[in-house]
Amino acid sequence: MTTLPPSTHRLFETDSYATFITTNADGTPQVSLMWISRDGDDLVFGAEDFRVKTRNLRRDPRITVVVHDDRNTPEGLRQHLVVRGTVTFHGPDIVDEWAAFMDEQSHRYLGTDFPFPNRFTKTGVIGRIKPERVTGIGPWAG
Repeated sequence: MTTLPPSTHRLFETDSYATFITTNADGTPQVSLMWISRDGDDLVFGAEDFRVKTRNLRRDPRITVVVHDDRNTPEGLRQHLVVRGTVTFHGPDIVDEWAAFMDEQSHRYLGTDFPFPNRFTKTGVIGRIKPERVTGIGPWAG
């Protein structure tokens, strides 16, 4: 496991979306646009257990996450963070915990409680990404 450099922390205090890349059973990439938060050096997200990304990650927990920054480098390139790691899940059947987590996420991204019909779903899971490699373009790239 690796740590998230302090220069990355501000990305998880904004409404920057993350692009998740997982691997389908046939080896092709699967891509999802996601809400994401930081918990220490881990990244956390909410999903439902029946979603393709969740099924993929239960079969193969490797993930690549790209978070786009709103800043450019001095050379004019858009900064972005790339995190490669592995995922573990908490849930399903964590209805109240999942709803509270999604409310926190939703407040950051939408400014309100989680407004969708699946707010109290029994299929909700909280994914935790343990970073193994941090790269990209920005002050976090070594």
